Order: sequence, then structure tokens, then C-alpha cells
Amino acid sequence: MDTERKQIYVWSRKIRFFHWLNVIAITLLVAIGVIILNSKTFGISTDGKILLKTLHVFVGYVFALNLFIRILFGFIGTTYEKWSKTLPFNKKFARELREFIQNKQPTYKGHNPLGKLMVLALMTLMLVQTVSGLVIAGTDIYYPPLGRYFAESVAIDKNKLEDVKPYSKVNIDESAYKAMREVRKPFITAHIYAFYGLIFLIPLHIFGVIIAERRERSALVSSMINGYKYLPVDTKD
Repeated sequence: MDTERKQIYVWSRKIRFFHWLNVIAITLLVAIGVIILNSKTFGISTDGKILLKTLHVFVGYVFALNLFIRILFGFIGTTYEKWSKTLPFNKKFARELREFIQNKQPTYKGHNPLGKLMVLALMTLMLVQTVSGLVIAGTDIYYPPLGRYFAESVAIDKNKLEDVKPYSKVNIDESAYKAMREVRKPFITAHIYAFYGLIFLIPLHIFGVIIAERRERSALVSSMINGYKYLPVDTKD
């Protein structure tokens, strides 16, 4: 006989909006990024590469703003928007994880313990991508928020910053340009490794959702569309 279940509103519109906008932005960023990394193989011209990087940056702005808003709501939001409900930092987490492994607590209103660990990992990598991406945008195609600063740092005549353009040597101090490229190296490394990390974790996240859906039978997938889970009446928070 099936356990009696009730419909419970878990994921707010803000959380669902963040999730699906994030999915779209990351998909576009990965697709454009892969093309940029393989631009020589695809025979893409310099102008084409600049266009792709510009598109990558604009999608990156959407991604970064969406992430910033989500981080903010983690502090000022309600219920399952809050970090205390989402990240594995509360005092009860070790017990939650142990009970989850022992299958003593089969269903959860919010994220299960492994889900909380996944959220932490994904949010950390996305934050690294955001910070490193904004620095790279400034050093590569001189886009905000740091583009003007880096353009001034490499310009011979700082009154003609409009002449400082991607892949152009006009009004560029070679030694300053080399120094700027050295500054950006660790950010490039962080960006690439965070990219690989996301490529690894995203399929793992999807797999985990499928397993959790089969284990909990709580309409986990559809809950990220309509906000509602179907949980046993005695489910604990």
C-alpha cells in the first residue's frame, strides 16, 4: 500500500527562474566556449573570434547577474531560498548525511544531503567562472567592468582608448601588454578548470536527480517546474 502523500510547495518562482535561466546560460556559454577553444580547427577568422567572445561575454553577464541575485536571496529570501536550507553548513548536516546513507530518512522537503553538497560544489565553480570570466573579458576584449582599467594599463596614449581594440597593436605598449597578459594567466587557468569541473558535475547532478526521483517518488523533476513536491505526510524538514 502506498504511503499517504500531500502536495507541498517547496521551490519558489525565484528559485525556479534562477535554475532554468542558469541552465540556458550555461548551455550557451559551454557551446560558445568550446567553439572559441577550437576556433583554429573550425577555421574561424579573427573578426569571427571577436564576435564569438563578445557573445560569450554578454551571455556571461546574464549568467553573472543571475548568480548574484541567487546569492543575495540566499541571505534575504525565505524558506528554501535561504542558504541555511540549501548548503551543508548547519549543525545537523552530519546526522542528516548519516541518516541518508542508512536510508533512515528517504524523503526530504528540500535538498537531500548529497544534493546540498552538489549545490555547494556547483555554486563554488559558478562563482569561480564568474569572477575569472569578468577579468578575462576585461583583458581580452576590454569589456566592463574591468575593460577600461586594463585598456588604460596597456595604452601608450591614454587619451585615445578608443584605439585600444582586441587583437590590434595600435596604441599598445608591448611591455605593458605582456604584463597584463601575465596577470590574466591564473584567471584563464581557473576559468578552464572550473569549466571542466562543471562539465563533470552537471551530468552527475542530472544522474543524482534521476536516482533521487526513483528513490523518493516525490515528483522532484516536475517540482522545479511547478514548485510542488508530493511528500509523505510525516516527512520531516
